[in-house]
Amino acid sequence: MEPAVISTNKENVFHNKNFCLAFLGALVSELGFVLYNFAVGFYILEITGNNAFIQGLYLAVSGLSMLIATPFGGVFSDRYNKARIMYICDYLRGATIIIATVLMLIFKNAGAHVAILFVLGMIGNVISGIFVPSAESLLPIIVKEEQLQQANSYNAMKTAFEGIIGIVLAGILYSILPIHILFFIVGLCYVISGESEMFIKYKKEVIKEKITVNIALKDMKTGFDYIRTKKGITVLLVAMLFINFFFTPVMNNLIPYFIKTDVAYAPSYLFDSFLKPEMWSSAFNLCYGLSSFVGAAVLSTRFHDEKCGKKTAHRICVIAIVMLTMTVSYIALVKTGVSLNAFLAVLCLIGIILGTLIACVNIPTTTALMRMVDKNMMGKVSSITSIGAQGMVPIASVLAGLILKYIGSASLLMFCSVGFTLTALFLIKNKDINEF
Repeated sequence: MEPAVISTNKENVFHNKNFCLAFLGALVSELGFVLYNFAVGFYILEITGNNAFIQGLYLAVSGLSMLIATPFGGVFSDRYNKARIMYICDYLRGATIIIATVLMLIFKNAGAHVAILFVLGMIGNVISGIFVPSAESLLPIIVKEEQLQQANSYNAMKTAFEGIIGIVLAGILYSILPIHILFFIVGLCYVISGESEMFIKYKKEVIKEKITVNIALKDMKTGFDYIRTKKGITVLLVAMLFINFFFTPVMNNLIPYFIKTDVAYAPSYLFDSFLKPEMWSSAFNLCYGLSSFVGAAVLSTRFHDEKCGKKTAHRICVIAIVMLTMTVSYIALVKTGVSLNAFLAVLCLIGIILGTLIACVNIPTTTALMRMVDKNMMGKVSSITSIGAQGMVPIASVLAGLILKYIGSASLLMFCSVGFTLTALFLIKNKDINEF
């Protein structure tokens, strides 16, 4: 392992007021996002009798809504004030969740709650599709280039911290509070985030041209054409399309289903005297978050690499090995009835390893993208990379729900780990990735 390279730049990125405001706003809104995602995943399983297909369909509808909106978010981001887009979107998300919470109090049957959550998922993710390109493309504008890796590392540490505190808090709050109170807290988080983002100031050239559908489509095409000139980025996007197709169902579909079935229905499980089943999901995410935090903290002290494509491919191959190990462990320990407790311990260890690896993949690649892409194209490119990362996730969510419902957890794990491994091998054998 090569020694860490300590940055000699004495100025910390937190001396930048705009970065602080964006960081604090994201800290609050992402905490709300963690609370909501945890709660809604378990709540849908709870009110539908552990129907994994409905859970998968919800994830798919939400993801598809975001995909449709994201290209338009990229166009808006490059034409209008990014900070203004961000705080308007956060206010809208907060208001939408609070209104949905009131409706759930009025209409109390399970069917109505499922319908409300589906509508909320669609509206909320359309807003997120507009929000994300602005949030991601704002950073290279308000932060110096030499501080980008530091800023991205701090953002990753923030996300990891929320994964630690947010998931633990979510597990506790979900166990002790009515769902409508938890959702109201989430809505309030988004409103507070919007207030912080209102004070972000930067110079934005005013584009007087009125935006139309044709202009928006033309801008999107410009973004795609720009990406095609960057072979390394193109290869990475194609790989990420399939990597997330096989990785996301394990995190979003499998873990909650495993907790609600294998753990909840077991006569006994590890630490059952003081841990409710849902809290084991928090334990896994705690391990994942702690290791992500440490990985991001280490990267915050390092200069960015000029080229990170080859290292990224190698790290993704290691993630493939971890996923194969998880599959074998589940079949050997849980499926055969040998020891649920041993698998819970293995799952936490896997969370530690994955958290470190994901940090070491995401931070350098995000920094490299921000350095390589022209600032006036950053919004459109950010929207395209989001589509590249999430494009097949809605299909994966539905498919995962069907596999869980009709075949089971072991089959989903085998499908995802083998598919992920094949994608990792494609990436490491492709020479164009060395250009990234």
